[in-house]
Amino acid sequence: MEETYITVSEVTDYIGNLIASDLNLRHIFIKGEMSNVNLYRSGHLYFTLKDDESQIKGVMFGARYKLKELRPKDGMKVLIEGKIDVYKKNGVYQLYVDKISKDGVGDLHQRYLELKEKLNKEGLFDESHKKKIPNFPKRIGVVTAQNGAAIRDIITTIKRRWPLCEVILFPSLVQGDKAAENIVYQIKRSENFDLDTLIVGRGGGSIEDLWSFNEEIVARAIYDCKTPVISAVGHEIDFTIADFVADLRAATPTAAAEIAVPPYGEIKNGVDQLKLRANMAINKQFGENKSKFDAIVSKKLFTNPSEIYAPKEMMLDNLVNKLEHSSQSLIMKNKSRLDLVKHSSIFKNPDEIIKDKWENYLLQISKLEILNPLNTLKRGYTLAKSEGKVISSSKDLKSGDELEIEFDDGNVNTKVI
Repeated sequence: MEETYITVSEVTDYIGNLIASDLNLRHIFIKGEMSNVNLYRSGHLYFTLKDDESQIKGVMFGARYKLKELRPKDGMKVLIEGKIDVYKKNGVYQLYVDKISKDGVGDLHQRYLELKEKLNKEGLFDESHKKKIPNFPKRIGVVTAQNGAAIRDIITTIKRRWPLCEVILFPSLVQGDKAAENIVYQIKRSENFDLDTLIVGRGGGSIEDLWSFNEEIVARAIYDCKTPVISAVGHEIDFTIADFVADLRAATPTAAAEIAVPPYGEIKNGVDQLKLRANMAINKQFGENKSKFDAIVSKKLFTNPSEIYAPKEMMLDNLVNKLEHSSQSLIMKNKSRLDLVKHSSIFKNPDEIIKDKWENYLLQISKLEILNPLNTLKRGYTLAKSEGKVISSSKDLKSGDELEIEFDDGNVNTKVI
């Protein structure tokens, strides 16, 4: 019997008809935890609804107008009313939603909030602990998956913007049970490579996919890292604990690379502009100094110096002549005086002059000796004083006056009766 082959579309239509004929699936009430929530500009909401063992894709058309105050997000537990149908293009069944209401916060999200609050209270998020990202790094490390899109984007961006920088990959698991421990190991290992900056991250995903970056051991490893750390986990809307504890958070791995290095073209243009300005300033200063130099060189001192020093030489010669003439006149005048002195008696017979002066000196001494009152006392005479005055007559005294009688060998005090 010849086999009959049907098309993929026919199979999909068949399965779709089976689902559509099942009344239990045409109007279903289902609950679970939302992840990969994405509200498009069109107003349509796409997400994944999951529990501990399974998951299903979901879509809600016109969600922007139907949800009103409800803002679906990852980790939110919800109650959903809708239907199950087949999306023929992809050949998958999914949940088409009519109504969503909140049923509480998912377990992972609750753990996330609790750890965030704990680490925040400990000060791991404080700005005072944030290290500055170097402006011109020479070596950047990246902790991420070896074969993921994140490392390709980071390397491409860095090489394009700052080709002077070396990029070192520290390959790590970024998803799964062992991912957190692997990330911590690579962060600690990176500190042996003299890095300027370390990028830690991965591409986007659900809250489950990104959960290793919400683990406490990863947060503390980033906080303790001596190298400035840029966190680059997921997409722009994704926030993990690693983002809060890192020195800087980037929306995506590509954004992290752009933050980590400066744009080479802009830096080069800036340097070229500074070089041009410096040359212009030097040329301007050189021109001004040259003009001053030319003005100085054009002076007579440099163009014809003989005109300056020739008159000075003549003046010097005149002064020298005057000095010589004056000195000769002074010498002749003093020579005449010297001749007069030399012919005086003091130079002819100085011993006679000294002898005459000495004899006259002795004569004067003998006269003074005769007049010396002390010699009179030696001959037995006394000298009477009252109140320090010499008494030459008894009339100068009255009864009761005190007298000081001076002898040759001493004094005696007495009183007039």
